[in-house]
Amino acid sequence: MTDTLDPSIPVSAVASPTPADVPKKLSRSLGVVGGTLLTLSCVTPASSLFVIVPELFSSLGTHTAMAIAIGSLICIAVAFCYSELGTLIPSAGGEYAMVGTLAGRFAGWLVFIQSLIVVMIVPSLIAIGTSQYLAPIIDVDPRFAGAAVMIAATVAGLLDLRANAWLTGIFLVLEVIACAVVSFLGFSHSQRGASSLLHGVVGDGAGGTSTVGMAAILAAMGTALFVTQGFSTAIYLSEELENPRRNVARTVLWTLGLSVVVILIPVIAITVGAPDLDALSAGDISALVAGWSGSAVGTFVSLCIALAIINAGIVMVIQNSRVLFASGRDKAWPAPANKAFGTLNRFSAPWVSTLAVGIPGAVLCFVPQEQLVNITGVAVAALYLLVAFAALFSRRKHHKTAAAWRQPLWPVLPLLLIVLLGWVLAHLDHTALAWTAGITAVASLYWVFYLRPRQDSRWIITLPEDQQS
Repeated sequence: MTDTLDPSIPVSAVASPTPADVPKKLSRSLGVVGGTLLTLSCVTPASSLFVIVPELFSSLGTHTAMAIAIGSLICIAVAFCYSELGTLIPSAGGEYAMVGTLAGRFAGWLVFIQSLIVVMIVPSLIAIGTSQYLAPIIDVDPRFAGAAVMIAATVAGLLDLRANAWLTGIFLVLEVIACAVVSFLGFSHSQRGASSLLHGVVGDGAGGTSTVGMAAILAAMGTALFVTQGFSTAIYLSEELENPRRNVARTVLWTLGLSVVVILIPVIAITVGAPDLDALSAGDISALVAGWSGSAVGTFVSLCIALAIINAGIVMVIQNSRVLFASGRDKAWPAPANKAFGTLNRFSAPWVSTLAVGIPGAVLCFVPQEQLVNITGVAVAALYLLVAFAALFSRRKHHKTAAAWRQPLWPVLPLLLIVLLGWVLAHLDHTALAWTAGITAVASLYWVFYLRPRQDSRWIITLPEDQQS
């Protein structure tokens, strides 16, 4: 027997907190353009291209574009699930609110833990790459540069959301320009044909090569999924989007499509334009740009990338603070923590939740990063799998007739996703799998001994009043 929330009971009837216990509501101030700017900035194409993709070049060589393309196809099916569930359950809690409402509170809790892993790790992973691209003008320790980016992003996250949308939009334009420059230079210095994309070869750093097969692509699929992962930010902003029943799906799908184009085209250009396979496998995109164009253009691109990373930090802190805000509102923690996470400042920003994301993110910049990348890949795949599972419940009872965007080929796509993502998880790094499983096990014990015995007063998944039906 599951403890799925009964959809016949209005959310307001599940619990009757006193007015003093109810956090302030987030303000609906974003349209599709603002939401897409923030969401695309969370994907942050340039920082994904210049910080995450080099790791794929080092292991997959000329098959990097194929891995990203396969990951993008998987993400299309995932985006369909997100779009349908995000319009049915438009909550700042994002995945956990969707899954918890449709598939049961414990399933929602498991999703929350996976999203919390991503929330706490990803910003520092991106931020620590800043120093490499500031190198043309200043030499700074990557750890301190990353921590400074996280602190700056935290300060920005405490401000008005609309102002942040325009700020991140300006940064986004610069990073798209940088990606366009890389694409132009790569294609104009082509060294190999498009057929090389279909034949996986990686350099060994000494002039030799080795073949890359499908097993290597599967092993790297967690990272490939991570490259475009930020498209799901739209559902975290659903309480601040105008007309979420329509705009959540539009924002999710537009963001995924644009991010795939902005990332994949430069990857193809780099693959065909790298002077040799060793240079491609080294993954030093700044050096490739400087070699193609000279130091001035290389410096410009590097600075655009540094801004893109700062941009990503701002948006990730904004997104991730909404997850903690919603968890406090839904009483996932002891009362003092719930009250703190639900507190808003005069800009309607959840300031305690923002600090709770930003400060640990700065600290994590001083932790070795390789294993954190692998753990994040596992968490992202698990998160997508659980969302696909919840999509199977999206058309039962009153949800069947609710006004929402509906994905095509239901329930075939969710079922295929469950099988495919389960297979992908089985082929990811075993140490990362063990760490993620351990964290999930500890969180499950918290559920068993604290949350489940207090079902009337803890972990009560709610929707904004204007979206209850």
